[in-house]
Amino acid sequence: MIKKLHEMGMRSEHAYMAAFASIGLSIATWVTSLSVEPGAGIARADRWGIFIGEWAPTFFGLGLALAHYEQSEGTLLASVSDIPEERAAM
Repeated sequence: MIKKLHEMGMRSEHAYMAAFASIGLSIATWVTSLSVEPGAGIARADRWGIFIGEWAPTFFGLGLALAHYEQSEGTLLASVSDIPEERAAM
């Protein structure tokens, strides 16, 4: 699955961005649910926030798996040892 996602163009950075976006979306959803549905109470807002907040660990895990795959395939960003010596001395 990771190989297929990588072939489709998904990179670890994309998964990390999605994880951070889901954290922000979780907070926004909680606040929105709290203000739009005042009769439903805080419990309903909490459920919405937690539901979307559970996506973040999944995206972080996917990002780690993609980063590991990119590293094994050599498509992850170059390491410090790959920088020419004249640039490393700067």
